[in-house]
Amino acid sequence: MTIHETLKQSIPDALRAHDEVRLRTLRSLVTAMTNEVVAKKRKPDELLTDEEAVTVLKRAASQRKDSIEQFEKASRNDLAEPEKAELAIIETYLPAMMSREEIEKIAKAKMVELNISSKADAGKFTGALMKELKGRADGGDVKAVVDNLLQ
Repeated sequence: MTIHETLKQSIPDALRAHDEVRLRTLRSLVTAMTNEVVAKKRKPDELLTDEEAVTVLKRAASQRKDSIEQFEKASRNDLAEPEKAELAIIETYLPAMMSREEIEKIAKAKMVELNISSKADAGKFTGALMKELKGRADGGDVKAVVDNLLQ
């Protein structure tokens, strides 16, 4: 079953459980997925592939993280808390990200493969690494590993 189907089928469960936060989050995710389907010039009742769905989920998670950051800067924890709850729900549907140690192993191999030795090649190195780890690693973690390796 695809991520999109799983999200759609989770809505009735959230309704029965009277879980308002989960219900609101699932509905917003399904709406975002439908919007993505329409943006790709397909029929609204079609489903996204898992790769496309992960892209939508990451976008939603990123939006929540940005909102949390802004609310916390403004000392509005009353607004940040619901966003944190939604982010936690979204993250349950995202595939697990690689740890920094796993990223570092792949980065070291890629470093040898591309013959990278100086900070001048950091951009090329990061780009190649992100391409290889697409969807499996957080960009911030990859950048931190690259910076650490090219000190």
